[in-house]
Amino acid sequence: MREHPDNSAEAVALRVWVEGRMVFLELTDGRILGFPADRFKLLRAATEEQLQRAKLELNGSALRWEELDEDLTVSGVVAGRFQL
Repeated sequence: MREHPDNSAEAVALRVWVEGRMVFLELTDGRILGFPADRFKLLRAATEEQLQRAKLELNGSALRWEELDEDLTVSGVVAGRFQL
């Protein structure tokens, strides 16, 4: 992973999981990050069951909720770029 000033570009996740309304990522560098789903408009409206269906895509660089048609970049989450 190339280092950038914000330490977030090219961040890659090994896994994603949801507990309650918190989304967690385990990154390849060993960090575990969590963020409230309610920080994103489409995720805020989702049920907990819908949130549970998060998948990693693009070799761990993106999160996808197919049913919600929502995509987030892992680097954006690491940098703290939230909608709300």
